[in-house]
Amino acid sequence: MAKLVLTNAYVVLASTDISDHVTSVSLSSVYDIVETTKFGDVAKTRVAGLVDNQVSFEFHQDFASGSIESIIYPLLGTAVTCELRPVNTTVSATNPKYSFSVLISEWTPLSAAVGELATATVQWPISGAITKATS
Repeated sequence: MAKLVLTNAYVVLASTDISDHVTSVSLSSVYDIVETTKFGDVAKTRVAGLVDNQVSFEFHQDFASGSIESIIYPLLGTAVTCELRPVNTTVSATNPKYSFSVLISEWTPLSAAVGELATATVQWPISGAITKATS
């Protein structure tokens, strides 16, 4: 079984490659649990309900032209397209592409203590489904 160490992930936000600003990424899906227990059952039964998708990023922060701040700040409060791949190369069965619409719902433009690297960490909800492509 092959193992993967993320060293060159591909991240595109609103048609802009931001891979060189990203230090971590997490894409998750959590389904609501809908109880279906009825009279006569001896144990609870459940089905999956709606899925709640979200993506989290940690960025290296900077304020120069073309910086992560200049890309994200104007997008606050809007939904934009996002694409993730484990490796910055061709989409394949071993390098799937995840595409979705993400709501830019929060932004912390500056977060660091004296002598620390300025970073920004966000957790954004995904509006709709995640599409996975392998070719």
